[in-house]
Amino acid sequence: MSSRVRIDVPEGSGFGPTHLPYCVFRPLGEEPRVGARLGDSIIDLAVALDDPMFHQPSLNAFMTQGPECWREVRERVTAAAESELPAAAVHAVRSVRLDLPVEIGDYVDFYASLDHATAMGRMLRPTGEPLLPNWRHLPVGYHGRAGTVVVSGTEVVRPHGQRKTDSGTPDFGPSRRLDIEAELGFLVGSGSELGKPIAAGDFAEHVFGVALVNDWSARDIQAWEGQPLGPFLGKSFATSLSAWVTPLDALTEARIPLPAQEPEPLPYLRDSAAWGLDIELRVEWNDQLVSTPPFRRMYWSPAQMLAHMTVNGASTRTGDLFASGTISGAERGERGSLMELTWGGTEPVELNGVGRTFLEDGDEVVITATAPAIGGGRLRLGEVRGRIAKAV
Repeated sequence: MSSRVRIDVPEGSGFGPTHLPYCVFRPLGEEPRVGARLGDSIIDLAVALDDPMFHQPSLNAFMTQGPECWREVRERVTAAAESELPAAAVHAVRSVRLDLPVEIGDYVDFYASLDHATAMGRMLRPTGEPLLPNWRHLPVGYHGRAGTVVVSGTEVVRPHGQRKTDSGTPDFGPSRRLDIEAELGFLVGSGSELGKPIAAGDFAEHVFGVALVNDWSARDIQAWEGQPLGPFLGKSFATSLSAWVTPLDALTEARIPLPAQEPEPLPYLRDSAAWGLDIELRVEWNDQLVSTPPFRRMYWSPAQMLAHMTVNGASTRTGDLFASGTISGAERGERGSLMELTWGGTEPVELNGVGRTFLEDGDEVVITATAPAIGGGRLRLGEVRGRIAKAV
């Protein structure tokens, strides 16, 4: 008879039985498969649930099944987590390799924080209105590069590009103003047909879960190339995604009303459901806490983002990722980018006794987050981590 084990969850773990984030992992010398985290362990769902849907190199086969299946599987995983499991179904997190959890379809990045957009507007347009006229009427966004979304822990190579000089003409070389953007990503599970918009009220029927994102940004490249069409090479070189996907149903206690929206959005952006989220982020730069961005202050909700993204009839598919844009608060210590924290490089941050503005080679940034958990306490979203490698 095979041995069975029960997983003990340390107090304050943040990965208790009401959380159970999903991942794709590889035990040493074995093929990738889908797991769910409980405490410091991963439950191998292919073994624990005896289901080949989880012996896959991504979550996509599971995600495409839709919300009824997601809820049924979550109930089965919860029941398994509360019982003894076959020893072969349990792996220590520290003993496995974590892969990109989702095969990314399309990637869209929004600009949904009022505090961030206002701060950026004040830096870029110091004598004018910080917000452009459209900002309070729609969730502004752009299409990013899905092929350069990488799993947390992947090194980020400093990008080359054209950089504006004082003479007004560009030179070419490695970015000197390499930045972060602390964001929350939303993963589409159940896609939609071309020509059929997704209503804001149907958000939970399409979005499988959330994961932390760091949308690395080369501000000098972005500033020169971004007129008039916006982000391109200054953003497309790398976007880091956490290895852990928190199911939307694990965030029921984190849901809160949005801040007041003035003027009232157009009808397709109105939603009676509360899809603000009380999630607190932490940004550590070389092991020093530099910011605590609050997602609860985001102006546009993820439901509104998805509704706007599809209102023109654009389709979605399993694995599509859309991110919130930089999460920032009203105070300096709540800003989710170095551009804001250092006010465009004019107000250095003291980092381990040294004044710093943008990222240097060898720097490491780790973004973590917590949210109210079902039954009390707080859950922890899986971290997103990245270290800067020298330009090649």
